[in-house]
Amino acid sequence: MSVELVSAHMGDEAVRGASHFKVERHSWEGLREIIHGSRKYSGIMVNKAPHDYHFQPRKDDSGTHSHRLYFLGMPYGTRENTLLYSEIPRQVRKETTLLLSWKQLLENFQATPHHGVYSREEELLRERKRLGGFGITSYDFHSETGLFLFPANNSLYYCRDGGNIGFMVSPAKPIEIKTRCDGPRMDPKICPANPNFISFINNSDLWIENIHTMEEQRLTYCHKGLRCVMDDPCSAGIATFVIQEEFDRFTGYWWSPTAVDLPGGFSVLRILYEEVDESDVEIIHVPSPALEERKTDAYRYPRTGSKNPKITLKLSEITTNNDGEIVAAQDKELVLPFHSLFPSAEYIVRAGWAKDGKFAWAMLLDRPQCLLQLVLLPPELFIPVCEDEEQRKQYVKEVPPHIQPYVIYEEKSDTWVNVHDVFHLLRQEKEDEISFICSSESQTEFCHLYLMTSLLQNEHREWSQMISPCTVEMFKCHIKQEVALTSGDWEVLCRHGAKVWVNEATQLVYFQGTKDTPLEHHLYVTSYQNPGEVVRLTERGYSHSCTMSPNFDVFVSQYSSVSCPPCVHLYRLNGNPLYQQPQFWASVMEAARCPPYYVPPEIFHFQASSQVKLYGMVYKPHNLVPGTKHPTVLFVYGGPQGQVEIQDQVEGLHFVAERFGFVDLDRVAIHGWSYGGFLSLMGIIQRPEVFKVAIAGAPVTLWMAYDTGYTERYMDTPVNNQVGYEAGSAALHVDKLPNEPHRLLILHGFLDENVHFFHTNFLLSQLIRAGKPYQLQIYPNERHSIRCPESGEHYEITLLHFLQEHL
Repeated sequence: MSVELVSAHMGDEAVRGASHFKVERHSWEGLREIIHGSRKYSGIMVNKAPHDYHFQPRKDDSGTHSHRLYFLGMPYGTRENTLLYSEIPRQVRKETTLLLSWKQLLENFQATPHHGVYSREEELLRERKRLGGFGITSYDFHSETGLFLFPANNSLYYCRDGGNIGFMVSPAKPIEIKTRCDGPRMDPKICPANPNFISFINNSDLWIENIHTMEEQRLTYCHKGLRCVMDDPCSAGIATFVIQEEFDRFTGYWWSPTAVDLPGGFSVLRILYEEVDESDVEIIHVPSPALEERKTDAYRYPRTGSKNPKITLKLSEITTNNDGEIVAAQDKELVLPFHSLFPSAEYIVRAGWAKDGKFAWAMLLDRPQCLLQLVLLPPELFIPVCEDEEQRKQYVKEVPPHIQPYVIYEEKSDTWVNVHDVFHLLRQEKEDEISFICSSESQTEFCHLYLMTSLLQNEHREWSQMISPCTVEMFKCHIKQEVALTSGDWEVLCRHGAKVWVNEATQLVYFQGTKDTPLEHHLYVTSYQNPGEVVRLTERGYSHSCTMSPNFDVFVSQYSSVSCPPCVHLYRLNGNPLYQQPQFWASVMEAARCPPYYVPPEIFHFQASSQVKLYGMVYKPHNLVPGTKHPTVLFVYGGPQGQVEIQDQVEGLHFVAERFGFVDLDRVAIHGWSYGGFLSLMGIIQRPEVFKVAIAGAPVTLWMAYDTGYTERYMDTPVNNQVGYEAGSAALHVDKLPNEPHRLLILHGFLDENVHFFHTNFLLSQLIRAGKPYQLQIYPNERHSIRCPESGEHYEITLLHFLQEHL
């Protein structure tokens, strides 16, 4: 249940009588002052916690420090993220709490673009990643050489610390990587096999550069650089909108971790990349941020039921000499077209390489999202791209007959398969089999870890004689072993960037999950050699987000609870590998003190009529007087598709009203953003007697106009499920909305490229046609998320003013 209940309390409440509660009215300016105060209040409560941790162990055992911990954070008194580090001591005094100092890795420099103006590509990526911070927001790190690579101020920079050069004691000067490219260089990465080379995407194509010689080379030539989107549909190494927004993949290329050494000091570096052709994808037009120019931005946007991009995987091979010069770059394609090899694949949702570079791998999903396949791709399966058909046939003949793709795992569902981030290939012990750890929901409907072993049967094939397309079963491997490493009515966290840490020396896997309670995330460990007991490593009463060191001897946890603001602590692991007792070691950041007037929200649960245990959170009014009734706001998100959630929300509302006694059921508002905006509309459509007002932010109002990846997962296509699409589209049910004014407020960013303003525009047309009252607040320079501080403040004041006047 996605719900938060907040009883209204703006300033000093005025109580009239024993049972009637009245909110003191404030002017617009008065509400603005309250918002300013609440923002200072939340700033006291929540520190700017560091993130993106990397441990660098020290090799000198005689030194006073065991690791240097790198992270992104905001030094005191600044508003920009930068690269920082703390030294982890080998010895600490147990009777005291050691607070580690944050040290700047970089000299002060301008990391945020002038006036905070990002390129269109950077702005859209920030939207997809939900990034709100400024300064350095990401970095790549090569631990062996201590090389850091990061984008900043519309350019790329690097510095070094640790590795072969030793650790610095003074901040480093960032070195800008010069370029002849026009436009932003996106998604920069360090080549793991040769860190003298970096890669990036420029103008929808893949490039590499030697950071010492400044030699720069374009590897792909998909994009023409034309201004018209219609005439330039192809790209290389870029994740498309749907892949980013709905599947959480933000890159489109992957370096092999190893190089192939050749005689004479030459070596071959490899990059697997996705090539995309969006020729058949619909183009939509969204107003440009430069409204005064009266321009629109054009985007490829596959609406549900329409055509997705055509996709394939390719390989770029870069040959270098002893001097680090690029002597050749060759583009390679699969021996047969991608959709001939994998006819059911619609989306490439994950990809990467085995540690030894022997295989590339890809996670493929079909269009209905009911079949997921894990595929191994030997590099020898790729042949040079060639225009000459006869030459191509010769290349195909030269592919050895034992070389083939391997479908090492499949997951099927009658509803949909959730895409996970957990896939770890173990060191290959036998040529004819491979073992890996993955996550799955197919066995128990809860996400758990499994140790799998697949047999790599080689069926000799003459590729030149292959009939196209191949069948789904043609490359499917036999599963020799499938062992559940975790089980029970709880979840291993496997989505939204979740990680597992596998120690192959001790045969332990560390992961995060909800074994103890669905309300808390904890770090656990279990053996994959002798599965059984799952051991919790973090303290109960908090939710933890952890990062493990590469030596598995230290981990960092950022944790918090409803009554404890975020703090960051380091723990050492000692003793028996499986039954290690984490020892608090040092603090990276202590929790801020809660003000004496802070009242934490209360978490509750109840049994719904569906016999499911649901949870919610209620914020009680300030200065609560027993017996008084308070206007209440129900904050919602939820999903999918608006047919069953409202009943859950209403049952939760009534439970809270009965249990706590202060909810005025005659004055309840429902409010949410995006899907929560849609749910707010459905709430007042389906249950107008329950919700007095609805505030819908950026709502999807017509599911036929939303994207393929999200909508089809739950609803199939409009052709196959017309009734469902009509039932779930709020704009088609405006006749059920109240006739009284001041009960519906709609908010939307005019530049929204995710839930397009079309949704609100269509809803308004339907409201006007039906003669229904509404209020509208447009944010002309905002996208799906409100990012400008002034817009955010205006939104909060608008929300409070509407509630004050009409709830």
